[in-house]
Amino acid sequence: MSVWTRCSSELLAKLISQFCTENLLQPVDNRLDLGAVAYTFTATRGAFGSWRVAPDSIRRTTAGILGNDESEVATDPVQFLVDAADVLGLDGSTVAGYVAELASTLAADVRMATSAVDRSELLGLHHSRLEGHLTGHPLLVANKGRLGFSAEDSLRYAPEARTPLRLVWLAARRGLAEFRGTPDLSEHSVIGRELGPDVLEAFRGQLVDPDSYVWLPCHPWQLDHVVRTQWARELASGEIVVLGEGPDDYLPTQSIRTMVNISQPLRYQVKLPLKILNTSVYRGIPEHCTLAAPMITQWLRGLWSRDEVLSRLGTELLGEVASVTVRHPQLSSAPGIPYQWTETLGCIWRDPLDPRLLPNESAWALAAVLHTTPECPLVQTLIEKSGAEPREWVSHLLSALLRPLLHLMHHYGITVNPHGENLAVICNPEGLPTRVVIKDLVDDINISTDEIVARGPEPDSHARVLPRKPWHILRQYLVDALLLGVLNPLADLLSETNLLTPEEFWGLTRGEVELYANHHPQYADRLEATALLAQTFTRYPLNGYRLTLGYTDLGTRPPIPSTGTIPNPLSEASPVAPLRPW
Repeated sequence: MSVWTRCSSELLAKLISQFCTENLLQPVDNRLDLGAVAYTFTATRGAFGSWRVAPDSIRRTTAGILGNDESEVATDPVQFLVDAADVLGLDGSTVAGYVAELASTLAADVRMATSAVDRSELLGLHHSRLEGHLTGHPLLVANKGRLGFSAEDSLRYAPEARTPLRLVWLAARRGLAEFRGTPDLSEHSVIGRELGPDVLEAFRGQLVDPDSYVWLPCHPWQLDHVVRTQWARELASGEIVVLGEGPDDYLPTQSIRTMVNISQPLRYQVKLPLKILNTSVYRGIPEHCTLAAPMITQWLRGLWSRDEVLSRLGTELLGEVASVTVRHPQLSSAPGIPYQWTETLGCIWRDPLDPRLLPNESAWALAAVLHTTPECPLVQTLIEKSGAEPREWVSHLLSALLRPLLHLMHHYGITVNPHGENLAVICNPEGLPTRVVIKDLVDDINISTDEIVARGPEPDSHARVLPRKPWHILRQYLVDALLLGVLNPLADLLSETNLLTPEEFWGLTRGEVELYANHHPQYADRLEATALLAQTFTRYPLNGYRLTLGYTDLGTRPPIPSTGTIPNPLSEASPVAPLRPW
């Protein structure tokens, strides 16, 4: 079987699996009748009502010209989507848009498969380089859609290209652009730290009055495809000046728009807007995010510095310490403008990870536990490297992940979006998970509608940036991003490799929830409201969301609508006491 056929079969299996899991399609006896066409397959059922279709089992059946059914092996996700369009209720433009995303995803999957490295090489990679080997969101099928990128762009700028790039620096007139930073940072200190004295002086020499401009980095793709066209007037008038390439090499993370400095790892990470559609939304940076990022970081830092639990757990916060906002002179104030046109310039500087590591500690994005090497799942290699028993290693991972997240939610009424890209895991010198890194704050922080004394006054009380949510909605971020998006596929991997049974895995997970509840009886009412051990959770279909929205321009990013419920494996699990004491 060719690499293309194998990757295509796997993507088709994922497509059917996720559409069935989200109840977009309802198979009967492992058969989907789609009008003139039917698909049959073998599948297993997992936690949360999930489906796992075997890639080599899928067959497509049509009526033959003599009236008899004709069945053949099916490997094409695009053909399946076209076959299922009527049953799914999709119009032609949605089918075409989603097909484009599927095709782009498949091409990226093939590139990754043909350049895959063995597990020993992966273990030796720095966390910034490991990102380029990870295969994307485990639930979103078209997770590398990247509409807007050409094939050449993907070969140059996608994470799996693993190709360093340099950012281009711009100077934008004050009034057009605005710098903000945490109280300990001045605009000059940030720019000086990022550029170094020689480049700083060279750039200053290009401007008559350097301090009448705000300086910011820009992604080279964004400069070519958006800035030089959408901002052509400002470039011609000198309100925006292209200063030139910065001195350092960067690699994109899984999110594509966040860059990690590999020349100077102690310099900031940079989050930049890209006018591409990927994983359901355009990847710009909203104005309210750039304006609020340093303020939210400073507030969270205050909570972190006073919190004994987070200190004892060693949980790290990568603050978004400085930002530049550039408002489009006309579009930013005009009514009804689609958001993709108003989020095209700006940046957020984020703390680097490397200074947070103690000697001989290692770190990797949480998504790494779901990666599969040509030999075996990477998690198996991580466990073997540590010398620990699988149950011990998994118990330490769950402790590192769940304890700070449960504490943030129930002590402060704060939740992050803890998916595999937003969390990193730090391991001790032996390779045992010990603590966690939290990042991507202003985009994903939510707080409880109920006021919490421990939280103190919110920094955005007059101009709301942080969404206020009831407890059962706060819970859903933990459920969807971590339990469904990471732990459920991890439980499947561990079961397939005979490292840990699903019963043990969910028992350990429930054990962490009960351990927190037992040590914090004062939060009994909040724990009852979040109901992490309830029989069901609300279903929020990530793939269905894309199909429902279609591909028309929208003024804002709409919320994901709920569709029914899913069973909760924690409800029936027998708790297993965690191996790490509280």
